[in-house]
Amino acid sequence: MQISREDFEAVKELEESMWRSETRFDRDYMERVLSPDFFEFGRSGRVYKREDTLAAPAQKINAKLPLKDFRIHPITEDVVLVTYITEVIGNKLEMGNRSSIWIRTPKGWRLRFHQGTPVNS
Repeated sequence: MQISREDFEAVKELEESMWRSETRFDRDYMERVLSPDFFEFGRSGRVYKREDTLAAPAQKINAKLPLKDFRIHPITEDVVLVTYITEVIGNKLEMGNRSSIWIRTPKGWRLRFHQGTPVNS
């Protein structure tokens, strides 16, 4: 099973928008992008629900874009698994293996699940 170029670009743009402060902390934007039953296993090990994510205070995100080793793995025509590596610069470089599940809805692609796992550099 393959994903169309149009869907690949749409999902990639959406995933990268999670790593840009201007979209990640825009509540109206995030309300449209996050599935109503969204949840996340954070890089820290903490579990975040949709409302936790929507209520997060705005901050600068120093993530390197484009996302490293970005791949889309189709599960069905309307469900994809996205994997990549993040490189975020804070006091030091923090790397993480990331995965997201995106679902196609009548209103477009929505983020259903995300997980971050630390990478020892």
